[in-house]
Amino acid sequence: MKSVFIATLLASILLPVCSLSADENVKITPDVVYGHKYGMALTFDVYRPKEKPNGAGVLFMVSGGWHSRWTDPQNMLGWFKPLLDEGFTVFSVRHGSSPKFVIPEVVNDVRRSVRFIRLHAKDYGVYPEQLGVWGGSAGGHLSLVLGTTSDKGNPKAKETVLRNSNRVAAVVAYYPPTDLREFVNEKSPYYHRFPALQFDFDLADDFSPVLHVTPDDPPTLLIHGDQDKLVPISHSENIMKQFQDQKVQAELLIIKDAAHGFQGEDKTRASQAVVRWFKQHLLKKQE
Repeated sequence: MKSVFIATLLASILLPVCSLSADENVKITPDVVYGHKYGMALTFDVYRPKEKPNGAGVLFMVSGGWHSRWTDPQNMLGWFKPLLDEGFTVFSVRHGSSPKFVIPEVVNDVRRSVRFIRLHAKDYGVYPEQLGVWGGSAGGHLSLVLGTTSDKGNPKAKETVLRNSNRVAAVVAYYPPTDLREFVNEKSPYYHRFPALQFDFDLADDFSPVLHVTPDDPPTLLIHGDQDKLVPISHSENIMKQFQDQKVQAELLIIKDAAHGFQGEDKTRASQAVVRWFKQHLLKKQE
């Protein structure tokens, strides 16, 4: 029962606490295909403000326990409204989901999503160098992986999309796992609760953001509750120290008495911080 509870808790971050009905000020383009695997489509939904788009895009990682599920795009409007109200275009990105796929495969998917959006940025009314990424828990982990392990693309790749960079310009991560070495181990209870962790231990370093911080990483905001029992706050504290040592512009917002999955005033405070961070770091080139 405990494992079911934790899986349910992680999955719950995929949906907002409340949703809005159709918003005439937002144009939604659902199920854009950014790739295929095993005969299945990889998709994201696009949310574009109809009035005063600011030219910046934010990719939201739809991931809880590295499980990525589809929901009616209308149900996510409440989650994205604060960004949309400020003119941001939001991309709600789904990846190949656990339990079918493990983390190395999931990371390939989200990297591809950035490349695809950069390649087609003009179609979405965004600037290719003004893309941010945001997610919570597993989605926060994926956001940090994108922030700390980006590449310029492969100029010799046959697929045009793979020739594009997967670098992002700003990152926000809620309560993210930052060191997978303690989880990718058969003795760890997390290993058995979350099938996406069941990959070769020798690869755990490659997908642990805390080990890949370098001075050229994008500005990163971490938001964590000090009473989080699922992903201890030490994960954010440890990578924050690395950001500080490498002189990366970063902040750690600690929400007192908050556990995993923000609610009420904590959710509002975190959401306001997300908007502030992306306004500060994605729009400054237009000032």
